[in-house]
Amino acid sequence: MRVIVVGAGVVGTMHAWQALERGHEVVQIEREAEARGASLRNFGQIWVSGRAGGEELETALRARELWEKIGGRVPALGFRPNGSLTPVRGALELAVAEAAVARPDAAARGYSLLTPGEARALNPALRGEFDAALHCERDAAVEPRTAQLALRAELLKSPRYTFLPGREVREVIGERAVRDDHADVHTGDVVVLCTGAWLSGLVRELAGPDLPVRRVRLQMMQTAPLGEPLTTSVADADSFRYYPAYTSPALDELNARRPQAPTAAEHRMQLLMVQRADGGLTIGDTHEYEHPFAFDTLEDPYEHLTGVVESLLGRPLPAVRRRWAGVYAQCVDPGRVVYRRQVRDGVWLVTGPGGRGMTCSPAIAETTADELDW
Repeated sequence: MRVIVVGAGVVGTMHAWQALERGHEVVQIEREAEARGASLRNFGQIWVSGRAGGEELETALRARELWEKIGGRVPALGFRPNGSLTPVRGALELAVAEAAVARPDAAARGYSLLTPGEARALNPALRGEFDAALHCERDAAVEPRTAQLALRAELLKSPRYTFLPGREVREVIGERAVRDDHADVHTGDVVVLCTGAWLSGLVRELAGPDLPVRRVRLQMMQTAPLGEPLTTSVADADSFRYYPAYTSPALDELNARRPQAPTAAEHRMQLLMVQRADGGLTIGDTHEYEHPFAFDTLEDPYEHLTGVVESLLGRPLPAVRRRWAGVYAQCVDPGRVVYRRQVRDGVWLVTGPGGRGMTCSPAIAETTADELDW
């Protein structure tokens, strides 16, 4: 079988990986020289902890297994099973963490509630004041800025894999063929469009104007090296307000009695923080849903995040070296892990994983391969 994959972000690359692993020939086409979108502009988190129970959690757990397996084969991914800690303060936040630990699927997530001393034994960099911390053992991380390059280097070892950068697919021709902007036609047995947040042009033509996928903009930053290990990923209790695993009467009480700080509420913020291989910290993020998106990055969210991080670390944040904005595609239906649809005979569109793309992409691609009987 010959598989044409359009898009070289993490979702497209994992589809190429699955097809190649199953013995097929793969042609992967990318409109940039390399992917430049949300697949690089994220935390690199394999984030199990906050996923909705059921299909979403099952997908994340399966993806976690696949990431670890692939990471063993491709050490340059920087895969590490670092887990995560969410420090909590006060009775309201503690009640949400306790409700999470009481979930029937808490063991599958690796949830436990730690005292401050236990949390600091696990992550000594957390010297700030807090009352307890929710630990998720199953969370992990990779290096997002280099992961696609590492995966592609491994793919290129196979004579059955071809990468065609700098080519934008403009047209689907008949069945199972596409034409790029070099006027070259690529024919296969199946075409998979993994176009990320590019939802206009060919995608709109194929899927129609009512595609149930929206674009979401975020702001993030990265610091100079911390100077010490941050041994786990770190979230703050505002993450409880955005991840479905934490939905509970305790969360309703938290939202009612202690709403978010004004800046955090305005920009729909949470703290997520991961240490990079060079020792720097990737910190975010904001969420913007209304179009047209702003074209600038705003300082208020960065100042808010800096304050939250410093209160948890108990020390000044290292100098910020990079700030950026990114856009990802998210299914409007929160019950869908990804939007997967046949848009022409032999042509499939796979998009809209939202903030789950880095976490779930290996399992999303595996499901596509299974459903298409590759």
